[in-house]
Amino acid sequence: MRHGTTHQCVKNYTNLQIFVFLCVLNFAARMKHINLSFAACGFLGIYHLGAASALCRHGKKLLKDVKAFAGASAGSLVASVLLTAPEKLEECNEFTYKFAEEIRRQSFGAVTPGYDFMARLRSGMELILPPNAHELAHNRLHVSITNTKTRENYLVSSFSSREDLIKVLLASSFVPIYAGLKPVEYQGQKWVDGGLTNSLPILPVGRTVTISPFSGRLDISPQDKGQLDLYINITNQDIMIFPWCVVNSCTTQGRDLPGKPYLFYDRKHRRIQS
Repeated sequence: MRHGTTHQCVKNYTNLQIFVFLCVLNFAARMKHINLSFAACGFLGIYHLGAASALCRHGKKLLKDVKAFAGASAGSLVASVLLTAPEKLEECNEFTYKFAEEIRRQSFGAVTPGYDFMARLRSGMELILPPNAHELAHNRLHVSITNTKTRENYLVSSFSSREDLIKVLLASSFVPIYAGLKPVEYQGQKWVDGGLTNSLPILPVGRTVTISPFSGRLDISPQDKGQLDLYINITNQDIMIFPWCVVNSCTTQGRDLPGKPYLFYDRKHRRIQS
């Protein structure tokens, strides 16, 4: 990573931490039953890691009151780490940058013949998630996934083993073609990216605090001022139309890290139990 980019990253993370800290004070003063939901966003999940780090630093009291964590795609990965291994957020951050750099070195990015995106992602999960991750996540982590046959959304919150948890997280992150051609198999069915049908899970009980690197009607997100107050709902996220998907607090700004769009719409959100 270039030195200038690293310096800018530190500066932007500091700004993000201050913003999240103010949000923490606001939420903590008004809520008892709190949930955290991290939006689907591809490699812009680096924003989620910054937010999670800020919460660990400034919002320990709030995190103790969080009843459940939710997420889709990259958001589900960060949610799982924040819940099961918050001490490894920095390690997760380093893995993300190395992963992105590795993909950039490929002739055709993630779709380069012979490159196994999902295997690389799994290696990161195996490295970061603790042995009892599935026990810590059981009934507290809600992961958005999409059924390939019905194209309906499911929120998975029950994990019988660590492998079970990893499979669900891989399914939530599987972008067809970009991540490979074979969807993830789980409970005898095939699943793909949860962001295609529900990119920002809102849980039915309590107040769900939403986090996204996209500017819009969200609790924690980049703040774009002086723009037209126009929004579009993309799989459960109200995102500001102008500028489209601008990320102020993330250093990438769509250049340094590979990202991914979400274009499918579906309002059917179901739950699945093991």
